[in-house]
Formats: sequence, structure tokens, C-alpha cells
Amino acid sequence: MNSSQVDAYLRRLGVGHPAWPTVDALRELHLRHLRAVPFENLSIHLGEEIVLEEKRLLDKVVDGRRGGFCYELNGSFGALLTALGYDVTLLAARVYGDEGRPGIPYDHLALRVRTVDGGDWLADVGFGAHSHLPLAFGERGEQQDPAGMFRVVEAGPDAAGVRGGHGTVEAADLDVLRDGRAQYRLEVRPRALADFAAGAWWHSTSPVSHFTRSLVCSLVTEEGGRITLSGRRLTVTAADGTREERELATDEEVLGVYRERFGIELDRVPVSRNPA
Repeated sequence: MNSSQVDAYLRRLGVGHPAWPTVDALRELHLRHLRAVPFENLSIHLGEEIVLEEKRLLDKVVDGRRGGFCYELNGSFGALLTALGYDVTLLAARVYGDEGRPGIPYDHLALRVRTVDGGDWLADVGFGAHSHLPLAFGERGEQQDPAGMFRVVEAGPDAAGVRGGHGTVEAADLDVLRDGRAQYRLEVRPRALADFAAGAWWHSTSPVSHFTRSLVCSLVTEEGGRITLSGRRLTVTAADGTREERELATDEEVLGVYRERFGIELDRVPVSRNPA
């Protein structure tokens, strides 16, 4: 990234240029990203190509003022953090499904970030509903976050009911838990952005991927809650967990919510390519 791209990215987040790549600056960048850049899969349903190259990601997230899913959001955020002086490593993860087993290889992309004032941090602005702040990578106890209680633990052969097959545990695997429930199994081996191309292709094309079967656009609110548009259903969740839901009746309402609540300008309403 050049300096003008960094400045434009920081303007999108509504934050100034940090003086040093510290953990406090990382926390602010992480939270601002979750509040400004939506987690969304609209490209899949609009027929837009998803290309995991830094320039294409920045064109979409910064210049196009769009969001994306994990590969795009953590890919672009990782590029920004690197440009700001952080030591960033891309990590692969497999997301736990409802049956309690981790998904496909390269199912998810997360970031390991080292700061100048010590310590490694798990940064993830691309998982949807997840921690609002980075998690201490080496901490194995409970970590309180506005989104819940998190833990990063060593994965074992019986963790979350996983044993053998595609659930085989590597020695260095970690499980990331939220409120006692495993969210994803994380590998610690460094990866390159291109390594995730097959996972992104599968999630954007497979009829059994939840990304092709549903529409989602979601942001953390300033109050610590969340606003989500799933198809035509608008859900506003307060920080205390109370929810308000309503169905949007017209295309104009849907496009208006994308524009006014998420900052996304669309000329047509996305339609799910593989309705569940």
C-alpha cells in the first residue's frame, strides 16, 4: 500500500494515523473497522468476481466503500496493518458447523499481529459476530470482550467432539471459543493470501455453502450492538441482546437501508443465488 491508500483507508475508518504500531492503536483500528466496513457477501449474489489480490481488495473496500467476507476483510485489514508497521501473519482456520465439526481447509482467514509494545494478538474483522477487540494470542484463560467471553485454547483430539478424519488435530492447532462454544480451529502456520483462493471459490460457488444460500450485510453499532440485513429482514440488536426485526416491503426500502445504514450504493437488490 502506498501512503495515499493508507490515508484513504484510515479516513474510511474515521481514525487518524497512529504514531506507533501499538496494541492500543490496534484495538482502536479493529473496533473502528467493525463499525465502518460491513461483513457482507453481496458480491456472490450480484455476480461480482472475488479476487484475492491486495489491489483488488483495496479497490473494493477503500475506493468502492464496500465490505466483504473474511478473505476480503482480513486480507485488506492485514495489508493496512502491515503498512502501519505491524508484523502481520495470515492464518488459516476451519469454522465449526452446527454438528460440532470444523469445515473445509482454508475455510476462514484470520490475522496474527505483533505490536511494538510486546505480545501477539489474534485480529479478526471478518467473522461476522465475533470479538470487538483483538484477543491475546498466547493467553489461555478467559478474555472478556464486549461481544462475550472468549478463550484461545490448545486443540486436543476430543476438543468439541472432534476425532480423526478431516477433524485430525495438528500439534499447534488452536480452538477459538466464544461463551464456551468453539467458533473455529486455527492453524499457526503462516499462509499467503493466494492460499485462500480455493476456499473463497468454494464459498462463493458451492450450493452447500451458507454464503451462496443466504444474503447478509452486518455492522457493529456505535453502542456495541449490531445491525444486520439478511435478504429483506432488518435486525437491530442492542448491546444487551434485545432485538428488533422487521421485513422490508420494497426494493426501494432495501436499497435505502444498504445506502443509509451500511454506506453501500447499489443499483439493484441482490437476489440469493441458491436459496436455502
